[in-house]
Amino acid sequence: QVQLVESGGGLVQAGGSLKLSCAASGRFLISYVMGWYRQAPGKQREFVASITSGGQTSYAESVKGRFAISRDNAQNTVYLQMNNMKPEDTAVYYCAASRMGTNTWGQGTQVTVSS
Repeated sequence: QVQLVESGGGLVQAGGSLKLSCAASGRFLISYVMGWYRQAPGKQREFVASITSGGQTSYAESVKGRFAISRDNAQNTVYLQMNNMKPEDTAVYYCAASRMGTNTWGQGTQVTVSS
């Protein structure tokens, strides 16, 4: 049993930056693969980035070079640094933890990018 809580969302102008945080608690283990997903109104949830316990990262093509995922294993926290943001980045961002074929999701945090 693991609980994920996202924070750091808000309003930002195009070209600006935001940093999201995801704090894990409960039965969280370092072996979890952590990821960020996002969902805009009327659209499907899409993959943004992921990171393994060893620090291997993966990114959606649309965010490569702009977003960076990282994790602090000592604090059981995962981050998503978002730079040079675009209006199309507007969505609810969700943190996810995956282990043994099971996914756990956070409640989501709203990110809105104005032009």
